[in-house]
Amino acid sequence: MFKLFKKDLILFFHDQRSVILTFLLPVVLITLFAFAYGSLGGYDGRSEPVKLLVTDLDQSRSSKEIIYKIDSLKDIKTIISDSTNAKDLVIKGKYACALIIFKGFQDSLETGNSTPVEMVYDRSREMEIGILQQNLISTLMSLKGDIIVKKRIEKYLKSKFPFIDKSTGDDILKNTFIKDKNRPEIRWTPIVGMKNNTKLGLIQAVAGTSILMLLFSVAGVGSSILEEKENGTIHRLLYSPLKGSAILYGKMLFAFFISILQLTAMFLFAWLIFNMDLSINFPALILMIIATAFAVSSLGILLAALAKTRQQALNISTIIILIMSAIGGSMIPLFIMPAILQKIAFLSLNYWAIQGFYDIFWRVLPLEEILPKIALLISIGIVMTLASVQLFKKRIIKL
Repeated sequence: MFKLFKKDLILFFHDQRSVILTFLLPVVLITLFAFAYGSLGGYDGRSEPVKLLVTDLDQSRSSKEIIYKIDSLKDIKTIISDSTNAKDLVIKGKYACALIIFKGFQDSLETGNSTPVEMVYDRSREMEIGILQQNLISTLMSLKGDIIVKKRIEKYLKSKFPFIDKSTGDDILKNTFIKDKNRPEIRWTPIVGMKNNTKLGLIQAVAGTSILMLLFSVAGVGSSILEEKENGTIHRLLYSPLKGSAILYGKMLFAFFISILQLTAMFLFAWLIFNMDLSINFPALILMIIATAFAVSSLGILLAALAKTRQQALNISTIIILIMSAIGGSMIPLFIMPAILQKIAFLSLNYWAIQGFYDIFWRVLPLEEILPKIALLISIGIVMTLASVQLFKKRIIKL
């Protein structure tokens, strides 16, 4: 029994893939998830304050004072913008929300009327909105309340006690106005995710899962090149009239075709079973599927070209795909990740594909706004294809 145990133990530690999948990969994923769920880093796992767009249409002393005090909060950084541009930036997913202070803000404070203040926001950015609700709103409301009380104190003193000093007046008014609960309200207006009935969770599930599984599928197709090399099939193909690069392009074409089929099947399934509306922007959906399939299939071939053996290709593919999926939004929705991981996510292929599908189904952007992501995915695919051809010639054709 112990001899069998020793034999299996030796075989296990000689199998690099088993060791990596058993020890290294879980450690990497645990670290990523710990960052994502806020166990590491600053406030709630964030290393940076929430960026809040602010539009001041009143341009009064009171509105500027409010903006200054909001910006002084450690978890919030204000960015001044005009109202039209601020709303566009929120709709495009650049920022979580925008605070708009309309004309007449100071007049409303002085008269004690409801203040014209609106917060427009993206319902998918739960982390940023949560921080704003915990910090900004309570602070903003209390600051506004202080301004109202201050205005009323001045008005009251001037009308009732014109000759009394301020300190005495404050004592008199403590009991007079401390119970005044008339505080200005902020009108919350979601402007992203309201144009269709597609739920955010469904979009995340379909886009994130489809790309994750697609990566594993094309990685298997790519590694089949190395399997054919080990079986001698590549040797026989090289004696044929085919050029060496044609072998790689043939595999890429197959991976590209399978990728399109797989993505199409996933979205059709979501349409049939979960009533996902695919007609929101059908041309953009078709182009995004094609661009994603091309980029993903190119990555699968590149991973195979980087390896010397099929086993090595499987090891490399598993690690890279899982890490890219973890930071790119396939495993964890990007909007709940801390700021540092959201920045790293730009390096992941998953990120650009998932954000493209978010633009279609959640933000409901027009085709011209989605084209840059489509072009980027195609560009990434071209670069990886060219790199794969060079590596393929060096490592496989020159046998």
